[in-house]
Amino acid sequence: MENSVSGFSKFTKAEKIDWLISNHFQNNPKAKANLERYWNSDDSLQKLHDEFTENTISNFYLPFGIAPNFLINGKMYVIPMAIEESSVVAAASNAAKFWMERGGFTAEVLSTTKVGQVHFMYHGEYSELETIFNTIKPQLFEQTKSITKNMQKRGGGILDIKLVNKTSKLSGYYQLHVTFETKDAMGANFINSCLEQIATTFKASSDTIQVVMSILSNYVPECLVRAEVRCKVDELDTEAYSGQEFADTFIQAVRIAEIEPYRAVTHNKGIMNGVDSVVLATGNDFRAVEAGVHAYAARSGSYSSLTHASIENGVFKFWIELPLALGTIGGLTGLHPMVKTALELLGHPSAKKLMTIVAVAGLAQNFAALKSLTTTGIQQGHMKMHLLNILNQFEANANEKLQLIEHFKTHTVTHSAVVDAIENLRA
Repeated sequence: MENSVSGFSKFTKAEKIDWLISNHFQNNPKAKANLERYWNSDDSLQKLHDEFTENTISNFYLPFGIAPNFLINGKMYVIPMAIEESSVVAAASNAAKFWMERGGFTAEVLSTTKVGQVHFMYHGEYSELETIFNTIKPQLFEQTKSITKNMQKRGGGILDIKLVNKTSKLSGYYQLHVTFETKDAMGANFINSCLEQIATTFKASSDTIQVVMSILSNYVPECLVRAEVRCKVDELDTEAYSGQEFADTFIQAVRIAEIEPYRAVTHNKGIMNGVDSVVLATGNDFRAVEAGVHAYAARSGSYSSLTHASIENGVFKFWIELPLALGTIGGLTGLHPMVKTALELLGHPSAKKLMTIVAVAGLAQNFAALKSLTTTGIQQGHMKMHLLNILNQFEANANEKLQLIEHFKTHTVTHSAVVDAIENLRA
């Protein structure tokens, strides 16, 4: 077929780029130059990046920002955030300073259990399957000892293996539901290696068992962290509104997100702005975190808010519970230079400590968003942060940027207003 290619993965990087430019960019030299300008000038560092994934032809950069003034469990943190969206880092920083002056954030890890499953089919009597499982279960642990040995030295390993009957959902479908403790590693490779060995041993116990697949689950409702802020209602007073007025409106906004999925999705997306940016900066798998968190948000059968708020005895309280499977060893954490920098900035945290920091970042982001929504409106701050993006789209020079930033200190930022201002300035 036209533009198809064979053996592409065996090409050198230069050959991959030449093929791409020739077949998909009409030999445009600017396209080639754009790919090459994002290469790192340090050849050894570029080689490291090239080997993170396959068919690498360039690098894709994200801004690496920091949000200071996070007081978490009595300790100050500067939190690294890798994200491209305007106002996220600023909002997190504002929320951090707001709560630093009111006692800071508290956070605790509630549990750290992770899950993997062997999915299999069996069409005999359930009582016979139970007998097979109970007989073979000690061997399932025994046969994985070579894999779990090092993890057990760190206090982790396989916690339990259970037989689960899912035939009410799908005829003949069963699981071996395996729980794990992986300590400071996210543990995906460890879990999958254990599961494959368990599946091999289990399948060999009976020719009536058909293993379909063995894989970890990114749904980790028992790997849970809670973060919270609280203060007296009158500590929320400002010149614009009373603390009671602010708290009442804020709580109503949270309750709307608790019962209205259309709002809850956007509400939780804002939380994930904070969560994902720290997860990404620390070399963790933000896609796994996203999938698990959103499944958790829908665990009641209806998609709902991840945060909650209340007033009890004159005290305003705002909190979040998140399932987070994170690691601070393994994967990119020991390879990517910026990931190592991020973890150093956080004081080389354990996986548990990182869970608390990430949960706090999500809570802070949500607080900042709801505070804006229920007071000034979300666009006032967001569009001012977005102003530079618009100016860069129109290739504004340094002098134009200075004049237009000054102009929009007293004018409402919209895309059309910025375009008009640029055109007037240039005219």
